[in-house]
Amino acid sequence: MLLQFVRQFGQKLIRKQPPKPIDESKRPVALLNIQNLVILGVGRMLRGAMYLVAGTVAKYIAGPATIISFLVAALFSMFSGFCYAEFAAWVPHPGSAYLYSYVTMGQLYAFIIGWNSILPLVIGTASLARASSYIFDSLIGNQISQALQETFSLHLLYSLATYADFFALGLVLLMTGLLVLGARESILVTKISIGTNLLVLIFIIITGFIKGDLHNWRLAEQDYKLNTSGSSDIYGSGSLGLMGSGGFAPFGFEGILQGAATCFYYFFGIDAVATKGVEAINPHRSIPWSIVITIFICFLAYSGVSAALTLMVPYHQIQPHDPLPQAILHSLWLPARYFVAVGTLCALISRSVLCSMFRMPALIYAMAEDGLLFRVLTRTHVRTDTHVVAIMSAGNLTGLMALLFTFTNLVDLVSVGTLLVYSLVAFSVLVLRYQPDQNLSKNENTEEEIEVSVPDEHQLDSEPEARNSNILKSLWFPISTIPTRKSGQIVYGCASILVLLMIILSVILVQWSSKGFSGDSGYTPGAVLLLLLIIGVTVIIWRQPQSPGTHLYFKVPTLPVLPLVSIFMNLYLMMQITSQTWAIFSIWNVIGFLIYFGYGIRHSLENNERQQPASTSQTLDKNTPNPESS
Repeated sequence: MLLQFVRQFGQKLIRKQPPKPIDESKRPVALLNIQNLVILGVGRMLRGAMYLVAGTVAKYIAGPATIISFLVAALFSMFSGFCYAEFAAWVPHPGSAYLYSYVTMGQLYAFIIGWNSILPLVIGTASLARASSYIFDSLIGNQISQALQETFSLHLLYSLATYADFFALGLVLLMTGLLVLGARESILVTKISIGTNLLVLIFIIITGFIKGDLHNWRLAEQDYKLNTSGSSDIYGSGSLGLMGSGGFAPFGFEGILQGAATCFYYFFGIDAVATKGVEAINPHRSIPWSIVITIFICFLAYSGVSAALTLMVPYHQIQPHDPLPQAILHSLWLPARYFVAVGTLCALISRSVLCSMFRMPALIYAMAEDGLLFRVLTRTHVRTDTHVVAIMSAGNLTGLMALLFTFTNLVDLVSVGTLLVYSLVAFSVLVLRYQPDQNLSKNENTEEEIEVSVPDEHQLDSEPEARNSNILKSLWFPISTIPTRKSGQIVYGCASILVLLMIILSVILVQWSSKGFSGDSGYTPGAVLLLLLIIGVTVIIWRQPQSPGTHLYFKVPTLPVLPLVSIFMNLYLMMQITSQTWAIFSIWNVIGFLIYFGYGIRHSLENNERQQPASTSQTLDKNTPNPESS
């Protein structure tokens, strides 16, 4: 009885959603070339708040080597982008990682991805609102922050800001109200904001190289000892702490990697390109090239801003709440300071905050319509036809985050959520390629059909090679040249073991790097042993037969190496995140699991369909909205 209950419960967790039949009259037309895709990707990824992150990372984490931090983050995000592109290719529908995982990996997996995709959108919008507050405050002489500091000072633990930012809260509530009233994304506003952002960016880079001083990349300790006292950080961006050892990388290799973990947030949005395969011309070529070019352009922009900032001002004198206007003021160019501040503020509010607010309710609505979140979130306003409850819920949560949390910790939360989602996407690609053909493009993804498609499974099980005495031999020398249910299970198990080994190795490497990778460290034997185990398990996966995947318009090269490298790098960067951020992230996921196991698993659309298939067929036809939100 207990075994039957456990089996039924497990089947609910892995239950998959059949893909929505494609309406040929509404099938997306392949019109996007590489240029169109790059413009789309750059518009999504190029964020106005990069000016604040560059200042915070440069001052407290990496120094001038922030440029290298952006390079590392760009490289890892490119690997994740390739994995995302193949993941999208498995389901021939425009959508999000939540939809793709529900169709291919199952319900629990989809909920984890969806719930942790909401986090970057909520926290990212809150961080942009907080950044807008900082910049506006600097334009009026910090009067808002000083008044709030005196009236609403916060003296609580962990990541809470030093004061409650009601300006950021008001900005979020204003955007929420506009969405409830039926506001839509404006192409004109998007073009103007992107153009303003690019003008400010080019101006900053040129100014930095004209007004900058290379000596600021070769600072010694005596250059900043006199400047380490007397400054108060009313914005709660961080404590002064040690200022490093000088030079280009004053915080060493560890600082570069910690900076990369924070900077990874600014490459969140590569899905805007990766999920456009059904609309792209020659996606096999245009998707990977568009990902590479988009990330390269954004890296040039981010690294250029970081270089300009650290050339104009010694990294220890950077004002993290308002770095670039203050850097230009430091260069005695007062009118330019206001141009940069106003341009940055316009780009933040018009594009970044509003764009993020548009994408949030769509994902929440999709999960609620599938029954994984509360059904009340699917309510629609009768006159404006907007998802009013989803919008207000997202807006209230975002406003609360913007009110109480610091900008730096908000960015770290976005980074850890994004890294987790990208790791799960890479894991999915690794597992799916070794499964029996699921025929997702033909809407034949039920568990029964997958089992039927396994050729001669019982015959294979009866062979001597499949017995316990020959398990190791079957791992290294599979007896079938096409994926079977058994080979798929082997890959799934090995991939799960690899993730566990990589987590342990990442923890060891982080601890080892904090000690400067000393040769006499006791971490060396453990790291070598784990590396050998990882290589051995990877070879086992490599020996298993792959699905031809002829229906995929894009496939990740060098499987299984590239997805595994992507997973490891993402995990390693996640280990660079502070314990305070991990505590908040854990609370977020505990809340999510309580919602899922307390409500979602019983009210999911797939669960109700199994019980009342006739009553829900119409609902399924209306399912699967198109949120490009993860």
